[in-house]
Amino acid sequence: MLLILGLCLGLPLCIGHQDPLVLAEDLEEALRWDAPQIGHRVPRQIRLQQRLKTKPLMTHFSVKSTIISRYAFTMVSCSLLNRASEDKEFEFQMQIPAVAFITNFTMVVGDRVYQGEVIEKEKKHGDRAKKQDNKTLEDNGEKGTETFSASVNIPSKEKAAFFLHYEELLQRRLGKYEHVISVRPQQLTGRLHIEVNILEKSGIVSLEVPPLQNSRQKGNAKAEDDVGPPPSTVINQNETFARIIFNPSIIQQAKIAQNGILGDFIIRYDVNREQRVGEIQVLNDYFVHYFAPKDLPPLPKNVVFVLDSSASMVGTKLRQTKDALFTILHDLRPQDHFNIVGFSNRIKVWQNHLVPVTPNNIRDSKVYIHHMTPTGGTDINGALQKGIELLNDHIADNDIDSRSVSLIVFLTDGKATVGETQSSKILINTKEAARGRVCIFTIGIGNDVDFKLLEKLSLENCGMTRRVQEEDNAKEQLIGFYDEIRTPLLSDIRIDYPPGSVERVTQTLFPNYFNGSEIIIAGKLADSQLDNLHVEVTASNSKKFVVLKTDVPVASHSTENDVTGVSIPKDQHTDQNYIERLWSYLTIKELLTSWLKSDDKQEKELLMERARALAVNYHFLTPFTSLKMKELTPEATQMAAKEVYGSSAAMGPETVVQSLHGKNISPEPDFKKQYNPRIKISKTSADGDPHFVVDFPLSKLTVCFNIDGNPGDILRLVSDHMDSGVTVNGELIGAPAPPNGHKKYRTYFRTITILINKPERSYLEITPNRIVLDGGDRLVLPCNQSVVVGSRGLEVSVSANANITVTIQGTITFVILIHLYKNPAPYQRNHLGFYISNSKGLSANCHGLLGQFLNQEPKLTKEPADSNSNRNHAEPAVSQADPSSETILKVKGHRVPVVWKQRKIYNGQEQIDCWFTRNSAKLIDGEYKDYVASHPFDTETTFGIGASQ
Repeated sequence: MLLILGLCLGLPLCIGHQDPLVLAEDLEEALRWDAPQIGHRVPRQIRLQQRLKTKPLMTHFSVKSTIISRYAFTMVSCSLLNRASEDKEFEFQMQIPAVAFITNFTMVVGDRVYQGEVIEKEKKHGDRAKKQDNKTLEDNGEKGTETFSASVNIPSKEKAAFFLHYEELLQRRLGKYEHVISVRPQQLTGRLHIEVNILEKSGIVSLEVPPLQNSRQKGNAKAEDDVGPPPSTVINQNETFARIIFNPSIIQQAKIAQNGILGDFIIRYDVNREQRVGEIQVLNDYFVHYFAPKDLPPLPKNVVFVLDSSASMVGTKLRQTKDALFTILHDLRPQDHFNIVGFSNRIKVWQNHLVPVTPNNIRDSKVYIHHMTPTGGTDINGALQKGIELLNDHIADNDIDSRSVSLIVFLTDGKATVGETQSSKILINTKEAARGRVCIFTIGIGNDVDFKLLEKLSLENCGMTRRVQEEDNAKEQLIGFYDEIRTPLLSDIRIDYPPGSVERVTQTLFPNYFNGSEIIIAGKLADSQLDNLHVEVTASNSKKFVVLKTDVPVASHSTENDVTGVSIPKDQHTDQNYIERLWSYLTIKELLTSWLKSDDKQEKELLMERARALAVNYHFLTPFTSLKMKELTPEATQMAAKEVYGSSAAMGPETVVQSLHGKNISPEPDFKKQYNPRIKISKTSADGDPHFVVDFPLSKLTVCFNIDGNPGDILRLVSDHMDSGVTVNGELIGAPAPPNGHKKYRTYFRTITILINKPERSYLEITPNRIVLDGGDRLVLPCNQSVVVGSRGLEVSVSANANITVTIQGTITFVILIHLYKNPAPYQRNHLGFYISNSKGLSANCHGLLGQFLNQEPKLTKEPADSNSNRNHAEPAVSQADPSSETILKVKGHRVPVVWKQRKIYNGQEQIDCWFTRNSAKLIDGEYKDYVASHPFDTETTFGIGASQ
């Protein structure tokens, strides 16, 4: 009996039917508003027992992907409810692409939060989660996937949630990029939401969403139609941006798969290409170079098909292999040469040399393949040696130049059982025979194949490998694999940049380029002020030696404008610099490949250390790292739990695409409009780059200082969690510095988080585009609409595209100014300014970069100047322009030299006079690192009451 569980319109669903038509009728009945009950077929007592014994109910399952220039950030989230009267074990499972790296995993069970941390693998921990590391795992029967799993015990009547983040660089095959999302929640789900946002600055072409795809091993999923997107799919697209949403109802899910295993949601697309030398993108000095030339004549191929005909190939495997070869042989071009080798415990060669592609040769080769019969063992070493020998002889006898490609397509379903059986010796023999002149492409069929051997054979001999499940349609997969390599366009490709212009560059030498694929190189510019990067590509094609040269402008791309308005599904480790993460992803992949290819123990250890250090730094889960689960603090737990169970939690971060759609774009800052004189704002603020201002009204002094923060850091502005219950944190975003400036980059506040602990817990998360208010009920407000909301002593007033005023218990008021730019310069970003209007409710123990000064009074004195002092500012009476003395500010026991300065605040509407200290480190307590919070909801402090130990 198939037990289907769901939650729809608040009605518990417990149905036991084998007929899918009856199931669909019951689901429709359950969804009707006027249906008071659906349990007339089963007695109530039995229904209750069934419900109490069932597994936890999944209330939502969502996946959100953001793809920026082929690099994909994906977040998977699901929520569960244990309705049983006893604790229940639940295993979260998610299939992810084999090429992806997991970056974070978080579990929430009741009011406890466990967050993952990527660490070196040598350290052993009793992880709460069970993780299958990023190895080549194929036991799930799915092509090119791995399975992440985590088990947890959910207490009775409690909720649980899982959040999984992973990243991948999409690979171009057959002229398309493919993004695959596994939609297998294992049960019908009340809320199922898949969202994919694609941003490609060069332009999106040929976007398609095929029907859901699945293997026969994974349930009975099938598409409603043979062609077109799955039901409920909505696609919105313009020239550079596309959003695809798949949001099936519970009835639509049941029509696809009654067991909740819907299949793979697939998106395919390509991009416009104009420059023959490729496309280069730069962000914060990191660059990526995409090279995929087109309209080139194909290179001639010298190909030997080496096919396993041992006894284990009997039946479907050999039949489908033959059918695939019949199709492939017809695709050979007249300028190609080919041969066929069959092997078991004997090596059988069709011809004693490669033959040209003619109708007669194609016909005779098909007859030879047709008569192949499965028998004997598996001599892998002998078969490879014969195939390479045929190619080497052909090259030598025919004086073949470099403008052709020699390759072996090797197919087997097992392990070496005859002749040389040691993998290490087979690899050595093959490499010595091939001598870098023959590329080997391997295909493994079924679960008994020595896939590690095939993988290393391809890695060491400029090829690639693919696994095919024997239960799948092997013929189509074999043809698809051959299609990827059927049209070589270039060989011996080398991509060069001027010496000293770039550093940390990934691989620049490539043996072949096949039509429909792509070569990707990433690195870092050595000179951040570089305007143009010279690129030189040398390669061979069918007619001549090719040299492509050009200067690519890079200065105009050194901004984040291309991704402005698109939120990346983020964890605490990711940031907006997708190109830097792409570089680290590529570098780690290449180090792993080199580690697999190397036979030198010392070299392998060095490669492993480099890959592990990079993976830990960028929080990638690799074969050399592991995932340690740790429980968060109670404060962080409270905030995380609200995010999980809030009404919008399932959808992930809000995505703003105003700038991409070309409408509702915020105008240039209108200072007259944005400055509201009715709002009384203290000068005490953190705004701009950021510039800090502290006003001391009793002393009639204003002090200003700067903090050179790091992009991605979260700064503690106000820390009064233990007394008033208020904490304010600001997250920094980076931007290139203006030309001829003294800084490497600028920083601005992109997010202000206000946490309130008394009398009840609530929080605000403010960005230039939206405000998330959670005071019991989660509310998302746009910043481009004026509105006033409030409850339980908290009031939020929004002045459209101007400012947000937050009033807490009538005694604390903060004003957040919104800075928006329609056409920002490279060094400008939409950002926020934080102003303290009323601080009466904050305690004497308040701290933070601004909070520590709120209850202090400074003094100014004149002291003899140091011999190294350099004073170039005119100053008022207390510090006349006397070179023999300098002005000293005394506050909180600190003595800091200051100079007189003028500074603009309130969006440039007011100019103030202030005493400026060039060395903020002497003015504030502690060090910069003491003010860096671990996450936006961090309420701990290093100083005073409640200081973290």
